[in-house]
Amino acid sequence: MPFPASDEARDESGRLIRELHGVTLAHIIEYLVAAYGWAGLDERLRMNCFAVNPSVKSSLSFLRRTPWARAKVEDLYIRARTAEVRGRKLP
Repeated sequence: MPFPASDEARDESGRLIRELHGVTLAHIIEYLVAAYGWAGLDERLRMNCFAVNPSVKSSLSFLRRTPWARAKVEDLYIRARTAEVRGRKLP
């Protein structure tokens, strides 16, 4: 879901967060695990890779071959980073 122009948050280097420029999938997972934990990710996204023996490696494997799941993870990352940059509570 694209953000309107007035809602475009930028990271510390001035890049638009929603573009995910230079952000690896591994970094996204590590960020979300640090923010929510594995249980919190499973609660928000309902994916077995976050519920059953979760690890960054197994999550990467699943997300790389499952486009709909990757899109959900990237969307949560964008919302979380936008909230963080704006000083709000994480969604």
